[in-house]
Amino acid sequence: MTDQTKTRIPAPLYAAAGAGDLAVEQLRKLPAVVNDLSERAAASLRTYNLQAGSKAAELRDKASTTDFAALRGNAASVATTFAQIAQDRALAAYTALVARGERVVGSGVIEAADVVNADIETTEEPAAAIEAPAPAAPAAEKPAAAPKPRKRAASK
Repeated sequence: MTDQTKTRIPAPLYAAAGAGDLAVEQLRKLPAVVNDLSERAAASLRTYNLQAGSKAAELRDKASTTDFAALRGNAASVATTFAQIAQDRALAAYTALVARGERVVGSGVIEAADVVNADIETTEEPAAAIEAPAPAAPAAEKPAAAPKPRKRAASK
């Protein structure tokens, strides 16, 4: 994974930027993929229609000879193995998205974040000086009178 001490931007934000970039890349490929899948589906359907009767008989024979108790026994260990594999793949994908996001975002954002943080620090210091009590106003001064409303000229 990335070294968090070098940047101020958290890895999940890089992962989000990397995921967005990957999504755009994949969406650009979508029209070609749709055409390919459409052709493959049509070919598959023609083949399946020809083999449907024999395949149904074959599956019926398999179901009558299958040991379902043994299948249930193996299911828990297989599920645990698959869960571990999925976790490892998810971590690898997340790491790849973080790296991709770092490339997409670039170092310009880090420099901009440093500038913004410096600006925040400099504007917070004078705020403390503003909170100091202001000198009291002399009591002899009267508040300014409110302006009198003007009359509108009558239109002819």
